Amino acid sequence: MKGILTLVPTPIDEVNPLEEVAFNQLKDAYENKKEKTIFAIEDLKAGRRRWIRWGLPRDIVNDFVLYNEHTYEKESVALLDYLKKGFNVFLMSDGGLPAFCDPGRQLVDLCHKSRVRVTSTPFPHSISLALALSGFSHKSFWFEGFLPAKKEFREQRWKELLQNEATLVLMDTPYRLGKTLGELKTFLKKKRDVFLALDLNSETEELMRGGANQLIKNLKNKKREFVLIIAPFSKKDSPF
Repeated sequence: MKGILTLVPTPIDEVNPLEEVAFNQLKDAYENKKEKTIFAIEDLKAGRRRWIRWGLPRDIVNDFVLYNEHTYEKESVALLDYLKKGFNVFLMSDGGLPAFCDPGRQLVDLCHKSRVRVTSTPFPHSISLALALSGFSHKSFWFEGFLPAKKEFREQRWKELLQNEATLVLMDTPYRLGKTLGELKTFLKKKRDVFLALDLNSETEELMRGGANQLIKNLKNKKREFVLIIAPFSKKDSPF
């Protein structure tokens, strides 16, 4: 059985405590699953200092894996290998959300391609969280929000929007999930992968990535909270 990559958002400053669910997950992973868990952080010195201040076990800090802009190419491959072998990996940046405008995106992308589950401890902003969990490059992205409700305006906006080659982010009401995916299938003429984040940070969270046809086929419940992300139309890749 493959492991799970968990993104752990942390306070931007060094004063505030770690979010409670994240704290409990990290503590449990150390106390009960230490032999099959890897903790990867962006900055060893700052990460160790925060870890100890949060009240997490001190004796694990020397085993942290350094994952940042200098090491991500090598460590992404190594961590993916561990995940495939059943290890769980917790990824933390030096304050903020890992994999959002961050080299962690590379690891998330590899996980999706290898069908390794990716998730996150609680984070209050669904758009940035969905982008981080997508693994798509989002050095620049277009946030569209809700499409027009009226059919003629909605169809016109789809056609205009899909000419934009940047990463695209859309939202809509839960009851329009099926309709939105059907429209995407109709109007998307260029081959672009799609990411669907369903019920983020809940027990029913589900992340789906692939072509529009594939997502429609695999989606069982077409009335759920969602964020839809369309990959950039570009052959160039970036760690961010």
